[in-house]
Amino acid sequence: MARTVALILAGGRVDELGVLTLHRPKSAVFFGGMYRVIDFPLSNLMNSGIERVGILSQYRSTSLLRHVGIGSSWDFVGRNRCATLLPPQKRIAGSDWYKGTTDAVFQNLDFLEEYDHDYTLVLSGDHVYRMDYGAMIDFHERMGADVTAAFVEVPREGAGRFGIGVIEGGDDDEGGRLTGYEEKPEKPRSTWASMTIYLFRKELLVEAVSRQAEHGSSWEFGRDILPSLVGRCAVYGWKHRGYWAYCRSVEEFWRANIDFLGQSDIGFEEWNIRTNLDDKNLRDLPPAYLSEESRVVRSRVTYGCRIEGNVRGCILFPGVRVGKGAVVTDSILFPYVRVGEGAVVEKVIADEMALIGAGARVGGAEAAPHRERFDGDITLIEKETSIPAKSIYPSGAVLS
Repeated sequence: MARTVALILAGGRVDELGVLTLHRPKSAVFFGGMYRVIDFPLSNLMNSGIERVGILSQYRSTSLLRHVGIGSSWDFVGRNRCATLLPPQKRIAGSDWYKGTTDAVFQNLDFLEEYDHDYTLVLSGDHVYRMDYGAMIDFHERMGADVTAAFVEVPREGAGRFGIGVIEGGDDDEGGRLTGYEEKPEKPRSTWASMTIYLFRKELLVEAVSRQAEHGSSWEFGRDILPSLVGRCAVYGWKHRGYWAYCRSVEEFWRANIDFLGQSDIGFEEWNIRTNLDDKNLRDLPPAYLSEESRVVRSRVTYGCRIEGNVRGCILFPGVRVGKGAVVTDSILFPYVRVGEGAVVEKVIADEMALIGAGARVGGAEAAPHRERFDGDITLIEKETSIPAKSIYPSGAVLS
């Protein structure tokens, strides 16, 4: 794929994930027991043979910068390979924070100009899916397209949360001409939702984002660029068949993680997902330890975990410890979380280095409503938060 350069839009926070994105962008949130969300698009690019990648970052990007490094974990190091972090830059004139996705690309047109290529692949860095971008590029070339956008079919109920495309003609299995597109319509005309993956002829992308920067009032591909090109250029919709997790809400994020326990037939072990094992010193951690008294059922337990209690339906990231007599159910514990002896943890997402005190009951408990909550039954614990011993917090609480 030497003729294609990829740009990953990885700078957004996503407020709906609450304290999970308080210290990092969504693309850098931990996922699936060993990974971060951005590992999925990076691995897709690696497996698709696309070797030149720019990563556009902005919001609290330290963890993202540390995790990606120079891209060596995904083989983006070599004579014709690179993974380059592209934060907002101070320029002589007209510089600013990224105002949106199109402005982020516009501010980095000089990066694109460095490489001789035909196509620019623009994709979101905060979705979980497996895709061979080579198949999409083949479709784009066969159709003689100027722009090809990827879509996935979603239930009609709730389809209005997405950008919705109307795809007509062509091969029904692969895709066809995009004859209409609306961003989050009240009455969706189809069930094909945008994956925020766009393949452009390089020249058209440069023209479109430059025009938007000069004349536009907003700066989003879905809201501004794609609708303006439908009917004016050869715009096609490519249909993705397979798993895709949007993870826009806490409930969606929790469900996508639980899917990776094998409850859904998504073939996760075949995805060939790479991650940076030097990040958080994962490479140096010992194997997981399970005591004779422990019981682990339908859970993913990773490096450096020490389990002396009961764990069911959980994802435990490296370095997690569960004390004697503790019961952890349907929960996601980020790296180095500690659960004290006798604690009961139910449907909780705990950010890294959180401490749940001995005998505490967090999630699923009947108690007075907590002052800070979100609309759901999952309890969130912020990074490095300590939960006092024997305290009780109800489901849906946000603890920080």
